[in-house]
Amino acid sequence: MHWKTLSSQYLSKHHYFTARKDRCQREDGVIVDPYFVVEMPPSATALAITEDGHAVLVKQYRHPIGEVVIETPGGFIDEDEDFEQGMRRELLEETGYEFSHIEHLSKTAANPGVLNNFTHLFLATGGRKVGEQQLDHNEEIDIMLVTIDEVIDLLMRGQFKQSMHSNCVFYALLKIGKLTFTDGEE
Repeated sequence: MHWKTLSSQYLSKHHYFTARKDRCQREDGVIVDPYFVVEMPPSATALAITEDGHAVLVKQYRHPIGEVVIETPGGFIDEDEDFEQGMRRELLEETGYEFSHIEHLSKTAANPGVLNNFTHLFLATGGRKVGEQQLDHNEEIDIMLVTIDEVIDLLMRGQFKQSMHSNCVFYALLKIGKLTFTDGEE
């Protein structure tokens, strides 16, 4: 089932926050007016693991929720970048680490009822410190090096506030065999 967009009016046009008001028609003929959509560039995040097996997490203040949160490194992908290239750039900028291997895990939508972008989730391994952070003017990011067991503890205690970051950690831990599921039989 798809909706037909009858009209769109932009309320804000900014690279990181474009908002529009659509007038839509459902397949059954019902008109939905207004329907608000926030357009954002695609983003990427990674559970980044160093050569010695530590996870590189970041801690930063997030103004919309008024809290300092623990996250996996990541950010918006530039128009001229593929997702892996953008992920490598974000890792280097935010952490100063380069990674020998980056694997795409999944693509997910944070809030498809309002946001139109996807976040690409990665596992980055073989990380080594090659430089200092190169942060944007509005970023204040503290780096945390933690063990994989500590990552699991943070995940299980709900310490990753961003759903995309929780998803990334979950998929990455499954990939490296640190989380497993059973079918209930013993």
